[in-house]
Amino acid sequence: MKNFIVKTLANAGALLVAIWLIKDITLTGDSTWHKTLTLILVALVFGVVNWLVKPVVKVLSFPLFILTLGLITLVVNALMLLLTSWLADKLSLNFHVEGFWTAVVGGLIISIVSWALHVVLPDDE
Repeated sequence: MKNFIVKTLANAGALLVAIWLIKDITLTGDSTWHKTLTLILVALVFGVVNWLVKPVVKVLSFPLFILTLGLITLVVNALMLLLTSWLADKLSLNFHVEGFWTAVVGGLIISIVSWALHVVLPDDE
């Protein structure tokens, strides 16, 4: 359970940095409390998408991983961020990513920040 909370907080922090740095990734709300709750819920959605969908996409695109020497990871991360944005819209969460290239840059930022946070934050493993 502790590991789940740590990963969710790391995802929320990484998403927050991407929202802060990129103007086309938006999180809106009436108050700070509402924005914080929305960010945590979006981080949960992002975690579920990365847990369920990303492994399937990686297996299906394995030849592209070999062909591009792993650079297709940027595209896969962007697609996961766009899927999270779409699901957030369906769940009435005020999170939006505007366009594919914004998602590519956002995915790169989220990957770097989340890796750094996972190094710093405690882990059960």
